Order: sequence, then structure tokens, then C-alpha cells
Amino acid sequence: MPELRDDCLRVGQMAPDFSATAVVDQNFEIVKLSDYRGRYVVLFFYPLDFTFVCPTEIAAFSDRYDEFKALNAEILGISVDSEFAHLAWIQTERKLGGVGDLNYPLVSDIKKDISTDYNVLDPDSGVALRGLFIIDRDGVLQHATINNLAFGRKVDETLRVLQAIQHVQANPDEVCPVDWQPGDKTMNPDPVKAREFFAGV
Repeated sequence: MPELRDDCLRVGQMAPDFSATAVVDQNFEIVKLSDYRGRYVVLFFYPLDFTFVCPTEIAAFSDRYDEFKALNAEILGISVDSEFAHLAWIQTERKLGGVGDLNYPLVSDIKKDISTDYNVLDPDSGVALRGLFIIDRDGVLQHATINNLAFGRKVDETLRVLQAIQHVQANPDEVCPVDWQPGDKTMNPDPVKAREFFAGV
């Protein structure tokens, strides 16, 4: 079992800023997290390029990119590979294990600083666990999950959580119950007013 850092990053804190080289439309560009202020960011780490579960996740998020964009959200994928490995992977067809052209940047964390700051670096393997973070428009971390190396994440759930975050931020007197989807009933976080919700369960 990997041992992660004691100073664990927590929701409600400012997301650690970073500046790193990324592949954007098959070009190398410097990407700074702080440049995305005013937008939501879905920041996800994955272990390595040219592996097995990883391309399924990378491609799935790219295929659903327009849904995130419609919610004023950007996606950033990060691994400890170099930008040159990222580019080679993007230039490899999906049917050959590549990811093809992507709708969002792939960031190089070759020095492992970013994965360390987000507490997802597995010291035994030297790669990032499958951490996923949703950062709001003010740069505050609102959601964090970490999967182990062998199993991937679900794009639908990421979208659902993003929508829930946006709903409660737009409606601060409401909270979203289990399995909430847009259009579902919310509740008021008040002992008396919440009874209205529970009465209908």
C-alpha cells in the first residue's frame, strides 16, 4: 500500500498552482493552473502514456469535452511522462493503443512536482495514482477522488459532481442529496426546513 504525504490536500483549500509544459493541439505550450481562473477545472492524473486503462480514460474525457465546456469547465490531464511522450501518444491512433487528437491539454509532470503537491504520487512505482480534482472558478478545490492504478473513472459521475458543485454555489441555501441530478429536488440544510424533503422520500 503506497504511503502518501501527511500534509494531505483537502477540499475547501486553494488548489496548488503550477506551470508546466503541455501538449495542446500537437504543440508544446506552457500551461498555468491560475490562467483558468473564472472557469472550473477538471484536473485528473493518470499513471503513464502507452499503457492500458489510461487511454480509455483519456479518450473518454476527450469525447465528452463539449459537455464540460458547456458547463464552463476545462479538462487537464497529467502524468509523469515527458511532453515528447505525450505528443507521440497523441500521434498514435486509438486502435493502436494511442489516444489520437485530444480536445484538452496533456500536461507533463516529469519532475513529479505536481503529483507530489496533489498527494497522488505513488513512491513505490514513481507514477501518479488516478487522482481527480474539481477546482472552482476561484481556484478552490471542491472535489477529490483517488483510484488505485488498476481501475478507471467514470465520466458521467465527474459531470454529475461538477453540476452539483455549480448548483450549490448558485444556490447557497440548498444542498444536493445522494444521486442528485440536475432537475432533482434539493434540500435546505436546516433541521426544520429539511423535513419537507424527507417527507417526500
